[in-house]
Amino acid sequence: MIIPLFLFGCIPSKTTTTSEANEELSGGAATVFDTSDKAFSLSIRGLSRSERRAFAVGNAFFNDNWITAPASADGRDGLGPLFNAHSCSSCHFKDGRAQPPTPEIPHLGFLLRLRTGTDGHPKPDPNYGDQIQDQSIPGVESEAKVAISYQPVEGMFRDGTVYSLQKPTYSLSEMKYGELSSDTVLSPRIAPGVFGNGLLEAISSDTIRNLADPNDENGDGISGKANVIDNKIGRFGWKADVPSIREQTAGAFLGDIGITSPPNPEHIFPSSQTSLFDIPTGGEPELSEGKLQRIVQYVQLLAVPARRGADTPSVKRGKKIFRNIQCASCHTPTIKTGDEHPIESLRNQTIHPYSDLLLHDMGDELADGFHSHLATGNEWRTPPLWGLGLQETVNGHTRLLHDGRARNVTEAILWHGGEAKASREHFRALSHKKRTDLLNFLQSL
Repeated sequence: MIIPLFLFGCIPSKTTTTSEANEELSGGAATVFDTSDKAFSLSIRGLSRSERRAFAVGNAFFNDNWITAPASADGRDGLGPLFNAHSCSSCHFKDGRAQPPTPEIPHLGFLLRLRTGTDGHPKPDPNYGDQIQDQSIPGVESEAKVAISYQPVEGMFRDGTVYSLQKPTYSLSEMKYGELSSDTVLSPRIAPGVFGNGLLEAISSDTIRNLADPNDENGDGISGKANVIDNKIGRFGWKADVPSIREQTAGAFLGDIGITSPPNPEHIFPSSQTSLFDIPTGGEPELSEGKLQRIVQYVQLLAVPARRGADTPSVKRGKKIFRNIQCASCHTPTIKTGDEHPIESLRNQTIHPYSDLLLHDMGDELADGFHSHLATGNEWRTPPLWGLGLQETVNGHTRLLHDGRARNVTEAILWHGGEAKASREHFRALSHKKRTDLLNFLQSL
């Protein structure tokens, strides 16, 4: 079975492959050895009693469904009035990755972000805000229905093997609050996995800055740059436009579930939706500081599954190919976390996320025209590859890329352009055996 990924590639080099000490420990001491469908949902081992309790309580809140206010279930009412999901786990099923909707699968974990303007500080759409919310509480009309259609994109490997990609097109219907602004762009987003995010948060900002090469001073064709938000380094989100798990969590509660919290204490409705201000809320704010903190701690304490089969000959050959075509220039294999994170278990860990957390130009074919802080419409954060080989086991699918268009790892690689174009072409030139070795390496992550 081929296991997919969102792979940034680069130009070839003469890099050789050597075994790395403890490379099977993807999360350092925060690694767990589990290959079941619970592999993304386990806590770091060796936690204190208070941390174990925080994890358990946060897990319950992460999975709780929010309901319409007012309700007798005080503390989890206030859903919507417009929303995309009822809970965190609705999108991040088993703490893993979502997939694009189909007639059989609802729109859980998929949404359309909206922006007008391209100056790095774009504005929400005047009638629909930051994103299309396709669900609503009783008595309120949802914003719109989203439809996806696909067109085939045919191609061929140099050994004669043919392939067919699928290019998505998005459309809106039953728009209840007017038309979109003429310059509004739609950016489809799939909910990523959240396991290991505590370790990514623990990487120092200086480490991320030192990985950046925005002007390609080393001449390797790669010009990764850090996104910066209010003088803080971004590391979460498809555009690396969120600096911390707390901000990411609070933002998702407001945008996806319609729940206010201390960082986002007020609902923001466009002028076309001012009548929604009269709808009862679940409190001010609806998510308390204590509950928010527990959910943040839950995500911070999620472990990373160990690699499997790292010493097998095919995986070793695939690792060499991965480096030789310089995929590792963006998917940085090894990073050490800093020593300042409030959770001791996350400090000073040698981890193998296969990401630099930087923005890279991935070409026009993957561009969405969506600007966010320093990220342009062609730029995307390098997503971590750890846990890649267990995605189908945990989440039941193998879809990847920011919009889930790639049905397998091969398709994900073949969609890459821009800085990754040279590596994509070297991948197309590989023999079937070498492609298999590369895929086996990726499946081991």
